[in-house]
This record gives sequence, structure tokens and C-alpha cells, in this order.
Amino acid sequence: MLLKAAPTLLRICVQTAIKPPAFYLSAGVVSSRDPLCAQHKGRLFSVSARSLKNNKRKSLWQQFAERRNMDGNTEEVLAPLRKAVKEQGDLVRQLKEEKAPAVDVSKAVAELKARKRVLEAKELALQPQDDIVDRPKLEDTLKRRFFYDQAFAIYGGVSGLYDFGPVGCALKNNIIQLWRQHFIQEEQILEIDCTMLTPEAVLKTSGHVEKFADFMVKDVKNGECFRADHLLKAHLQKLMSDKKCAAEKRAEMDSVVTQLDNYSQQELAELFVKYNVKSPVTGNDVSPPISFNLMFQTCIGPGGNMPGYLRPETAQGIFLNFKRLLEFNQGKLPFAAAQIGNSFRNEISPRSGLIRVREFTMAEIEHFVDPNDKSHPKFQSLADLELTLYSSKAQTSGQSAHKMKLGDAVEQGVINNSVLGYFIGRIYLYLVKVGVSPDKLRFRQHMDNEMAHYACDCWDAETKTSYGWIEIVGCADRSCYDLTCHARATKVPLVAEKPLKEAKTVNVVQFDANKGAIGKAYKKDAKLVMEYLAICDECYITEQERLLNEIGEFTIETEGKTFKLTQDMVSVKRFQKILHVEEIVPNVIEPSFGIGRIMYSIFEHTFHVREGDEQRTYFSFPATVAPYKCSVLPLSQNHEFVPFVRELSEALTRNGVSHKVDDSSGSIGRRYARTDEIGVAFGITIDFDTVNKTPHTATLRDRDCMRQIRAEVSDLPSIVRDLANGVTTWAEVENKYPIFEGQETGRKEMTEE
Repeated sequence: MLLKAAPTLLRICVQTAIKPPAFYLSAGVVSSRDPLCAQHKGRLFSVSARSLKNNKRKSLWQQFAERRNMDGNTEEVLAPLRKAVKEQGDLVRQLKEEKAPAVDVSKAVAELKARKRVLEAKELALQPQDDIVDRPKLEDTLKRRFFYDQAFAIYGGVSGLYDFGPVGCALKNNIIQLWRQHFIQEEQILEIDCTMLTPEAVLKTSGHVEKFADFMVKDVKNGECFRADHLLKAHLQKLMSDKKCAAEKRAEMDSVVTQLDNYSQQELAELFVKYNVKSPVTGNDVSPPISFNLMFQTCIGPGGNMPGYLRPETAQGIFLNFKRLLEFNQGKLPFAAAQIGNSFRNEISPRSGLIRVREFTMAEIEHFVDPNDKSHPKFQSLADLELTLYSSKAQTSGQSAHKMKLGDAVEQGVINNSVLGYFIGRIYLYLVKVGVSPDKLRFRQHMDNEMAHYACDCWDAETKTSYGWIEIVGCADRSCYDLTCHARATKVPLVAEKPLKEAKTVNVVQFDANKGAIGKAYKKDAKLVMEYLAICDECYITEQERLLNEIGEFTIETEGKTFKLTQDMVSVKRFQKILHVEEIVPNVIEPSFGIGRIMYSIFEHTFHVREGDEQRTYFSFPATVAPYKCSVLPLSQNHEFVPFVRELSEALTRNGVSHKVDDSSGSIGRRYARTDEIGVAFGITIDFDTVNKTPHTATLRDRDCMRQIRAEVSDLPSIVRDLANGVTTWAEVENKYPIFEGQETGRKEMTEE
């Protein structure tokens, strides 16, 4: 990421009167001078071909961490970059205030994003070395112990599709079960389960058919596909890294890179021709960019007359069932509905393991609330919760994320309302509970240019990984957009009734349709037009009224047909009405969880290497989500141990404790290592004292500290159950039971008996 940001960093340094760094990327040699601090001047760090070979199994972040120069104060290093971001943020605000042309605003926003990326890359590169996971070793463990692996591997595998093995499946199920307990049960949320097949009309209304797309190019000979903006960016960065590239040409290409998000299909095609972009794999020509919808399309039914898609998100099913859910909740607001299930996105270039895939599990909540009362009755219970917030203002000012109490954030307007703030707090508590490190978790607010036009506020829970900061949960105030769109398309009012304490007079805005003119123009379809006009909301009516006044007409689309309406067919009327019951379209607060991304974050945050033994790795999963809560390990294969193994296994099952029996012939240390490697939280060892002495006791070992206690066999299942459910802690167990220091009898004594 730091290398990718190098061209923008070069320009920023020039603009801020700092000596620019020189990046050289060729034939396996990387070198740079870091001029951002005077104390660094002249200190060259380089990565030779030999060192690259030696470090081929290390992640890019590790190599940066090992070679960074930490002399001087980190803030002195970051200060020029923060200043550059702040200046660009001020420029964006100024352009918006002055209502500058959209193209100028877009260009300034693209530059702001580029400067933010440079700052974030530098911040990550300066992180402590012990903060970075050994990703190759982690991935080796995950694959070797079959947490998950590429699907259809014996056929060569398919990118972006993964199968979960026994351990990964158990972990995923525990994460989901804890999600149900934390949200659905504790918040009394209504859970539904909708079909994954979705008719095209639904996704047309939601905007997915039109907008859920990326530009793609193909290798003209072998048909390999690439995402157009990613390929162009990589190609230009390669050209810019050439020493022979002129400064003027480099600046031109850098400008293209910073604006990649803003180019149209035709503009991208021209850039591909201008810079002679080829396939990076074969060197073949590539096709012009085409728009590629990321949804998997299919046909519902044998006739092929009903096009449909595999759902790209679970939320739409909840919106479509809003009316039934409201009735189930006795017509009262607020209430929330949730759904857990698989969604599908046909990614052009899936990568980074579980982070960008084509099929993934989502858990989404839609909290429906009165738009005039976005207060949560339980918010005060979380008001003192302190978490790391990265506000929009901080991002555009070049500041870092900082800790803040939720109550202060809502009171100061950093977070839009207490309902949104409450869910952010609940998301934080859930993520920490399942194993995400609080020190590597932040909530980043979307900037204005990132948010959908209908959103009031939006925050992403992001975790720091070896890939940088990745989004794992989104929490957005979506206003009333979805319900309004579906109501307009189906002519079914998706509203709630709110009794008024006192009758009130309201201003009403409606379309006044000329039935004669519409009937004459559209004959049998006139009824469709009239029904559509009857359900339009004030915001939409006002927008169309503006078009009527400016150009004398506007168009509507309903049931797949488009109709043009002119001033002689429709006008707008305004009048007052006395109401005793008010109809409102609820606003929606939507927390959306990517289970696969949460899992990957947990893998990185809980992966450790035993001190003094680089070959022994383990996962410190919280006991509540550990794939197996306990292992049962007989010290010997002697038949005298069998009854105790059976007794413990049956008792653990009765207590609802998932466990794994390992009665193999390996040493006890090796078996501990095997169970630690898949994150088993506790281990019961049946030794010779268990068999020889009464009352019968066995040892219980904690995975993380590796200390053991001794307790009666009959007590151990309930102890493990309480540990796994969070009822008690290991420290409390150690205080209650004697620490195990060694068994008193051995194999010889048992044989003599």
C-alpha cells in the first residue's frame, strides 16, 4: 500500500516543500530515502534481491516494519502528510460551499482520498514490528488444520469460493450463535429467513441492477478477466516506477491514478489505448472496458420468462416483509428485524482469502424507527463506553483516530443520533467478545462523498490486519429510502401509523392528475399511471414539479413501462388536512456484518507463536467461540483409562460442552500442541493419579497460560461449561482448586496394583 501510494507521496512532498523520496522498483530491488524527518536525511534503506528471496514468506507489512527507520518522533514524520490532507480537505469544503462544477469537486475529492491513503500507509508502516502477524505461517496453519480451503481444490479450485473444514465450521457457527444471543435475544429482534433467489424487479427497484457493477477488460486471446481500474492503476504505477520516466509524464499518470474512481467507460477505454495497457499475465492485448454487473444472474422457472439473481445482500428480504413484521409487532415502532444467510457477488478479481469472495455469509439488522424520534431508551447504558472513532472531520483534517466516549460523540454531533450510537456500541462489544482485539479496532465515519445520497450517517467497524485496515461491519442510517422505493414500485404503502396526542393540521402535497388527458394519451395503461401518481411522497412530487416548471414534462417508470407526463396531464396541488393519526415512513438503522471478514480478523488477532518455540503456534480464541471448548487426553492407552474417558465425554455432552477426545499414542506435550493449534480452550488430562487414587481426579489445563489445576472428575464438566459460557474465569478457577505440579503415581505403581 505504501509503495502504491508513492507517486502521490512524491507530489505531496513537492507541494509541501519537502525533499521528495525516490522509489526504485526494478528486478527485485527496492530502495527509498525517507526525507519526511530531517533526522532521516541521507539514510538509505534497501531490499536486495537476496534479502527479498530470504523474506519471500514474509508479508509486505512485515518487511516494511523490519526496515523502517524509527529515529525521531513519529509525529514529526507524519506532520507533513497530515498537513497535506488537511489542505486538500479544506479545498474540498471550499469548492462545495462555492457550488463549484461537479467535475472540479470530484477531482479534488479523488486527490483527498489519495492523500489519505498515503497518510494511512505511512502510519501503518510505522507501527511496532510485534504488531504484525506472520501471515504465511498463519495461512499455513489454517490450511494444514483445514479451517478452510479453496473450493473444488481437486479440480484446480475456483477463486473466491471456499469450503470450511470441521474446525472452521465450528468456529463460524459459534460466531453466528453468539451474534444471535448478543443481538436477536438480548435486543428482542425479529429474525426471518428469506429466499436467496430474487426476481429482477426487486433489485431493479433497489438500484442493484443499474448500479451494482464494475468495469472489466478481457485478455483477447485466453479470455482472462481483470477489473479495469485495478489493471490500469497497476500498469501506470509500474511505468512511474521506471527511473527513465520523466517527471512531467509521472505527474500526468499520477493524476490519472488519483481520479480512477471518476472515469466513465469511454474515458477508461481511451486511457487503456493511450498507455498501451496489456494483460499482466500473458502480455496480450485486452478488450475495451465493459460494464460487468456483480450479481449472479439466473432464470426462475423452466420457461426463462422471469429473470432473477442470487441476492447480493440479505437486507431486501426484510424490507419486502416490513408490513408483515409491523403487524407481528402489533403496529408499534421502533422494532428491528434480522436475517443471517449467504449472499453472492461475482467479483471480477477475488483476492485476500476470506476478505474478498464470491459467496459469503452476512448477518444484517434493520432497525425501523420514527424519523422524528431517533433516540434509544437503552443508550445511557453504553454512554460511558470508550472506543476509537475516526470521524469524517478527522479524516479531512489529517488527524488520527482517537478514543471517545459514545455519550460525548452523540452529544457533540460526531455520531448523528443515539440509535446509531447505541448500535455502534453494541457492535463494539460483540466484536471484542468474539475475539477481535480492541487495540486493532476502530469505527471510521464515511465522508460526504462516500455516503449514498439517501444516507444520514454511516460508520464502518474496521480492523487492522496484515492487509491494512479492512471493513468488517457497516452501520448506516439509511433514512426511508428502501421502503419508499419499494412502496412506489409496488403501490403497497409501507408505512406505520402513529397516534397523535392532539389533532393537528398538516400541509398536504399531491399530484392532481387530469384523467381525461392521461386516458387519451395512454389508453389501457392510464390506470397504471394514475395509481403510481397516487402513492408518490412529497419529496418526489416536489422534485417532479421542478422538472414540470423547468422543461414542462417528467417521466415515470412502473411495471416495466415508461410514461412521459406533461403540464396538461398533471399538476401539483397543496392543501391542509386535520389528522388524528399520522402515517410515517420509518427510517432504518442498518448494522451489516460480514461473517467471513470477522473470522479472518479473529484469526489474525488471536494467532500466536509460543515463546521459545517458533514451531508451536496456537489460536487464543475466546472460549465462547472456540471450535471445541475442551479436549480429553488420556495419558496412556491402557484399558484402565477407557472408563474415565467415556465418563468425561458423556458428562461433557450432557453439559452442552463441545469436546474432542485425543487418545493417540503421541506424547502429551505433542497432543497439547495439536489441540492448541486449533484453538481448543481447555484440556482435561486423565493421568495415573486419576486411575490409582480416590476420589478420582484429573487435571484441567488452560490453553493460553498453560497452567493446570486438579479437580474431581465429576466436577470438571461443569467447570468447563461455566468457563466456556463466561460464567466464571480461569483466575477464579485457580483460586478455588489446587494448582497441578505433577502426578504422584506412575505407570509402574498402577501395574503392580
